[in-house]
Amino acid sequence: MEKTNEKSVIDIKEMMKTVLARKKRFFMVWGVVFVLSCIWIFPQPRYYNCSVAIAPESADASASGGLASLASSFGVNIGNLSSSDAIFPELYPDLFESNDFLVDLLDIKVTTKDNDLTTDYYDYLKNHQKENVLLMPFVWMRDAIGGLFQKEEKPIKGTNGKRFNPFHLTYEVDGILKKVTKKIDCNFSKTTGVVTISVQDQDPVVCALLADSVKEHLQKFITAYRTKKARVDYEHYKQLTIDAKEQYEKARQAYGRYSDSNMEVVLESVRAKQEDLENEMQLKYNVYTAMNTRLEAALAKVQEKTPAFTTLKCASVPVKPAGPKRVIFIVAMLILSTIVTFCHMFRKELMEWF
Repeated sequence: MEKTNEKSVIDIKEMMKTVLARKKRFFMVWGVVFVLSCIWIFPQPRYYNCSVAIAPESADASASGGLASLASSFGVNIGNLSSSDAIFPELYPDLFESNDFLVDLLDIKVTTKDNDLTTDYYDYLKNHQKENVLLMPFVWMRDAIGGLFQKEEKPIKGTNGKRFNPFHLTYEVDGILKKVTKKIDCNFSKTTGVVTISVQDQDPVVCALLADSVKEHLQKFITAYRTKKARVDYEHYKQLTIDAKEQYEKARQAYGRYSDSNMEVVLESVRAKQEDLENEMQLKYNVYTAMNTRLEAALAKVQEKTPAFTTLKCASVPVKPAGPKRVIFIVAMLILSTIVTFCHMFRKELMEWF
């Protein structure tokens, strides 16, 4: 037992003497690790981050009243318990995984910092992304092998003027959308009710433009969803109003022509016919007035259903890159190599101690 206890004690002074005696080994390891770390990290393309923050209006802001405010102070959001809205702010991050939403982002126009390139986001991701030169041989090899088994696909156009069909994506477009999901992130705070959209890109101007455009697309998407039923009703009453007006114009013109052609006639049959035409004209006018009233109410409903978004943080061009952290990476590799070298140097002592 005494032997075991003696072996379990590590002499720090002896270990420090050994380290100082073999310091050349550490210098050699540090030199090699430093050079390898620089070779790996410096060719890595730098990237920038830009974020915007918006506060969306609740679908039924008055439903919960002061209770929602009280609950939010405890980190609980009950604003949607009484809401009939299917897409509330908690689900906004899930939209960024939907092909219907992501496909629209590919048409965003972007311009690089040096103004040498102005194109859409799809072409920018496909043809203008920088890669680590050390990985290029592996990328070419992967593409060459993949090209042997992959058949050439024709682009599939979407409906309603969309460039791509979110229901049926090609292999290439699906790969681009996966890149988009990695570059764009959306978070919702249940405590504050704030939606934060973060965008990462290799160009600072593209990063800021994309963050602002994604925010606008999100607002349009939510607005279109919230007002869809109201807009359908508005278009329905708009068509009914047009039809009612045409019917009223026809009845008015028929009454006018008959009255002009029988102005001096005093026959009861003529008067009866004139009264019938007048009553029909009045009936058409009443229908037209009613439809016009409903049309105005439907338009007011569209405005009522249109959500309001308060921008708390606007997009701005980032000044400094967000990564890669070259100095931190190199220092971390040196520290790691020091630990590994130390453990290798005293592996026997450490094994006995453990």
